[in-house]
Amino acid sequence: MAGKTSKKSTSVAKKGASRIAAKASKRGSAAIRSSDPGTSAKRIDTKIASLGDWRGARLAEIRKLIHAVDPEVVEEWKWMGTPVWSHQGMYALANAHKGKVKLTFFHGAQLPDPQKLFNAGLQGNTWRAIDFREGDTIDETALKALLREAVAYNVKHSVSKSKGS
Repeated sequence: MAGKTSKKSTSVAKKGASRIAAKASKRGSAAIRSSDPGTSAKRIDTKIASLGDWRGARLAEIRKLIHAVDPEVVEEWKWMGTPVWSHQGMYALANAHKGKVKLTFFHGAQLPDPQKLFNAGLQGNTWRAIDFREGDTIDETALKALLREAVAYNVKHSVSKSKGS
């Protein structure tokens, strides 16, 4: 009997696959809606305001620097509450955690970091991050240079694009 499947088990497998496809389809449409630039910007504004402490101020400061460096940036809202910035593909995201704000660069391992801003995710082959803690100051010149490198990397290389990019 090995290798044979009954009609009943095939039918059950097809129904299960249909349910999974339907769920994936619903998730995909939600992702597309959340990539709408106007909606994403409003959600990021709301996130910053809802933090109500130094983390909101830090996130706003990071966002302002990103816009200063990259006037063509596309803001996106992904993964149930993560601000993402794209330019011909995603290049950075930021999350507020309990004791830090983490700015993650998608291709950070490939970026020059002469000022040694990266202080998290240093073992990975792709991503690198900067953890900002309360009281830390941002080296604006160095961070702007790193952001420019991230945009240049995306422009030069064929990186995967998200729906909103």
